[in-house]
Amino acid sequence: MMLKEIENRVKDPVRVKAPQSNPLVQALAQFDAATERLHLNPELNAMLRFPKRELTVHFPVRMDDGSVKMFTGYRVQHNVNRGPAKGGIRYDVNVSLDEVQALAMWMTWKCALMNIPFGGAKGGVIVDTRQLSSAELERLTRRYTMEIASIIGPESDIPAPDINTNAQVMAWIMDAYSIQCGRTVPAVVTGKPVSIGGSVGRTEATGRGVFIATREGCRVHGIPLKGARVIIQGFGNVGSVTASLLAQAGCKIVGLADVYGAIYNENGIDVNKALHAIKTSGRLEDVPNVEKLSGSDLLEQPSDILIPAAIAGQLTAANARYIQTKLIVEAANGPTTQEADAIFRERGIPVIPDILANAGGVVVSYFEWVQDLQHFFWSLEEVNTRLEQMMTQSFTAVQAICEEQQCDYRMGAYLIAVARVAEATRIRSLP
Repeated sequence: MMLKEIENRVKDPVRVKAPQSNPLVQALAQFDAATERLHLNPELNAMLRFPKRELTVHFPVRMDDGSVKMFTGYRVQHNVNRGPAKGGIRYDVNVSLDEVQALAMWMTWKCALMNIPFGGAKGGVIVDTRQLSSAELERLTRRYTMEIASIIGPESDIPAPDINTNAQVMAWIMDAYSIQCGRTVPAVVTGKPVSIGGSVGRTEATGRGVFIATREGCRVHGIPLKGARVIIQGFGNVGSVTASLLAQAGCKIVGLADVYGAIYNENGIDVNKALHAIKTSGRLEDVPNVEKLSGSDLLEQPSDILIPAAIAGQLTAANARYIQTKLIVEAANGPTTQEADAIFRERGIPVIPDILANAGGVVVSYFEWVQDLQHFFWSLEEVNTRLEQMMTQSFTAVQAICEEQQCDYRMGAYLIAVARVAEATRIRSLP
């Protein structure tokens, strides 16, 4: 699918973002680069390039004032050749079908890279959750669940949290789906509360995975963790957990950002004070003894490790030459554009890609799904030990193919992931 095709398929501006910010363009470009190197035949290329299923739903929600408001939601299943579809649900005003398609594709490669038996999926609703009460959010979630209930399930498609969704939202989805089935179905979602079948360690899993990827990247590239200057753009669940773990390892967190702006202190920011500020006021700007910056300016401050942990398209051709860091670790999905990737390669700045760096969440989601199906639950030590093993094994595999093929981390990760999905497709003799 070329950019022209993406732009022409529909006139709805909600569906198609501006070309320069369209994550689907980036996802397809990354896929094309890998398939060209793999010499994938045209038939397999076509089967892996397009999503298996995409569902758009428009549904009403009763608001607290008695009025009814219409919302639009999506669920995309990119590929299920290696197992059930798996992917998060995000609530955001910028959700589009192209974005959800890109995220579903990235999930396919992420699951394959980690060698877990899932394909990729993603979902989203166009909504500003800050404008909803808790009751309205619950009604929206339950109605959205019923709209997509025909294509989700423990053996078909298992949602999880993403931007602006959490364990409580997953609990509502599980309950709405279970009511329809007439029995409790814990395995329909992951990332839910432990009291109803969630896994210990799931909330911290993505951030812990980013920490492991960062640690391994620093080891390979000779960057001592102790005293390393770290900038993290994004201080939600992933960014805050990553910051806490890196601080515990001796790193100096010099910059942090949230949706309202960024803070910087070359001598280091107290992560506990940052967490307290978020808990009390919801804003990092209330942390004492810091310089206030814009989120874009923060990215260009000097650091040893830069971790984009917010949204897609943050590192671009416009700022890549001004980035002053030794290692980039993608905690967000798609934060680096193809043009920026080329500049970082030219400058010798390694980028640990999202499908490797932030895979901890889907790994522990897989653990949760297995525990739910077995009705047998693991200890936190077991979860973290298995996560550590899978993250380090995958990093080692990517490092090895990078050295063998003389390529960067993104290409190495894609060569492994796309080849695994292609092999599953071929060996099943599809179509």
